[in-house]
Amino acid sequence: MKLRLALVVLSCLISVVTGLVLSRSNATPVSSKTRPRPLVGLSLDTLKEERWQRDRDNFVKKTGELGADVKVQSANGDDVRQVNDVQSLITEGVDVIVIAPHNGDAMAKAVNLAHDAGIPVLSYDRLIRNCDLDLYMTFDNFRVGELQAQYLVDALAKAGPGKKRIIRLYGAKTDNNAVVFKAGQDKVLKPLIESGAIEVVHEDWVDDWKPENAKKVANAGINQAGHNFDAILASNDGTAGGAIQALIEEGLAGKVLVTGQDADLAACQRIIAGTQSMTIYKPLRNLADQAAEYAVKLAKRRPVIASGSYDNGQIQVPTVLLDVIPVTKDNLRETVIKDGFHTADEVFGNASK
Repeated sequence: MKLRLALVVLSCLISVVTGLVLSRSNATPVSSKTRPRPLVGLSLDTLKEERWQRDRDNFVKKTGELGADVKVQSANGDDVRQVNDVQSLITEGVDVIVIAPHNGDAMAKAVNLAHDAGIPVLSYDRLIRNCDLDLYMTFDNFRVGELQAQYLVDALAKAGPGKKRIIRLYGAKTDNNAVVFKAGQDKVLKPLIESGAIEVVHEDWVDDWKPENAKKVANAGINQAGHNFDAILASNDGTAGGAIQALIEEGLAGKVLVTGQDADLAACQRIIAGTQSMTIYKPLRNLADQAAEYAVKLAKRRPVIASGSYDNGQIQVPTVLLDVIPVTKDNLRETVIKDGFHTADEVFGNASK
């Protein structure tokens, strides 16, 4: 039966916080009558990147602790395959589907198919657009972009006066997060670009977030700017890695600021080596654990409350946002390593002894 969203107003002293509560039909799914534990379907864009492997492992572990099972599907960056994966999960009779979409627009079809079968859908980390989505859980992606750009601006200011020239790598156009990262970056950079303090010598989107495509964008920027530029604003660690390969070929690695995101092990190692300047640490376990908790509630048809909302082009989707942390060489131990995201030996090698 079609989902129903109810608006709940939460009052605290003189502040009013609006939350969105999801409730579904009281009808019991056929699948849950024959299974002792709820079954959660997890449809991932890819498992080729370290980050998504961590999400899967954390989500499956937490869901199991909560008394539910998980069926995992990975689409390897293929929209048609991901829709088919969701259809397979529907056929299997899962009680809820969690989707990290490759293409936020293409997966609206999958949400509609799930709803036709009476199955709620949680959009994980990336927004699914133009559909009656039940819940969206992600990190504060606008803040990610702000922190990346602010780090770059502050670091360039310390380097001395004069106009600074940068190359920008935006991520995949098909990923709504890439658009939000850019918006956060723009908030910081726009006044400086308009005043002439910063010049963007080259900018482009990176298809599918692939490092090899990022390298092509960086190469194009270097061909245009020569060696006369100061920084590369890369939206994640994969694109940063591709850009750094281009810098290595030009003898510029370590001489140009490079941003990133995800705190991948390779990126943390590059930060220690000095070829990457910073990354954004997103505590993936927090996201996976909370998503698992919400998914199990949805599977059991219990109401779910979200403190925020996000316009996906069709509705204001109930949304849960998690905080992010900028990481440099100075605070790697206090963040990434302290949380157990990576070990000191992995990041520092023999230098950690």
